Amino acid sequence: MPLDDHASENTLTAPNNLSAEAAVLGAILFDNNAYQRVADILRPSDFYAPAHQELYDVAATMIQQGRVADGVTLREHFEKAEKLTEIGGARYLEQLLDSAAFGPEVSDYAYMIRDLAMRRALVDIGSELKGRALTPGPDEDGARQIELAERQLFDLAERGSTGRGFTSFAEALVESLKSAEAAFKREGKIAGIPTALRDLDDKLGGFHRSDLLILAGRPSMGKTSLATNIAYNAAAAYRAEVQDDGSKKTVEGAVVGFFSLEMSNEQLATRILAERTGITTHRIRQGDLDKADFERLREATEELQNLPLYIDDTGGISISQLAARARRLQRSAGLDLIVIDYLQLITVTNGNSNANRVQEVTQITTALKALAKDLNVPILALSQLSRAVEQRDDKRPQLSDLRESGSIEQDADVVMFVYREEYYLARSEPGADPNDPSSNEKWTQWRARMDQIYGIAEVIIGKQRHGPIGKVDLAFDANITRFGNLDRAGIEREED
Repeated sequence: MPLDDHASENTLTAPNNLSAEAAVLGAILFDNNAYQRVADILRPSDFYAPAHQELYDVAATMIQQGRVADGVTLREHFEKAEKLTEIGGARYLEQLLDSAAFGPEVSDYAYMIRDLAMRRALVDIGSELKGRALTPGPDEDGARQIELAERQLFDLAERGSTGRGFTSFAEALVESLKSAEAAFKREGKIAGIPTALRDLDDKLGGFHRSDLLILAGRPSMGKTSLATNIAYNAAAAYRAEVQDDGSKKTVEGAVVGFFSLEMSNEQLATRILAERTGITTHRIRQGDLDKADFERLREATEELQNLPLYIDDTGGISISQLAARARRLQRSAGLDLIVIDYLQLITVTNGNSNANRVQEVTQITTALKALAKDLNVPILALSQLSRAVEQRDDKRPQLSDLRESGSIEQDADVVMFVYREEYYLARSEPGADPNDPSSNEKWTQWRARMDQIYGIAEVIIGKQRHGPIGKVDLAFDANITRFGNLDRAGIEREED
């Protein structure tokens, strides 16, 4: 950087507007009701002048305590604190009253002050980034510095977007009616994001925005496969409309963000290719293909290239990293559904080495529920089950089988379990025993039950905050790890 450029950079004044600050403070001193119009917008630190920060903080405290904050009471306060000179003296309090804004411009000035404060924060972040990059700490490599920068910028972005605050019941009714209207107009009467699994959608009404859904199961039950199938189905059904402002609004399906903490993006893509082509993942990975197989793979790849499905396969990702990347994806490409495989692999970077895993999972589930509400998207998080399931004769999972179950069960809006009786029954085939005349009968009974449950999986809905619980049967093809709708024609099952 040339010397003159460097000198001009150092002499630039931080963004501020002292007149606007004086106008807001004067309005508050003239009429304390003005404070209520700016309380949700401004913090004391948003003011540039230190005296203004002090005046706003003291006035806000007085008003919140039900006291009057005007020139007289503020003068008395600062005189007792021996700080009257620091804020400009009694004369300056009179000048603030003369500068008071009236009417709707008070809010306009407040937004201006906050915007300037955010710009000053950006300058500070930039200076800090520069200093950190030039003289990094012992554990601050480039990737760590980028993560810290992202976190600071996202925190600042959240500061810039105020919450909705209270809404009237009439507005809430309108939103509810819109949701019902969308379900009424949509084929299948689904209000949320459809999974394309008919019976599951009937039970859940699709995946609803701001909901945290937990999908749990023991190893080999197919929870990753089911999550992958749902993610693909939602992304494949994606359709958007361009709004008047040029933005896109999703009207069908979903833009999906898939956090695959255990499986690589290549393995996940291979699963989806196997599902679409009917060629097993083993054959694809081994290259055991003929010309027709390869042509099917090529066609499926071309078909899937524009799928709005984004995969992050970072292992051991922290909950703060996950939230930051989800926000980034929503801003850059849109985001309607988050899938996480799986919850217990998320880490917590809170610096508390004494926290046990139950406390960490509590932090994670609380953060995921908050993220679902913040981004207004459903989050489907997979979870492990404890080994207690294996100790029971009936191995159907229950809520108490969730690892670190307290917070998971409490924070989740929906808890589902994947269960395949076929998996357990296949491993209990009775052997022939020449000394036991009934062994043939036992094997015949076993074989009959295997025929009944072959290719059938259960999704047990153990909790649904806004709907019924119960069981849903799905078809499952183990060769290509695909769940689908169960063809009930000619199928009769024993009731459990």
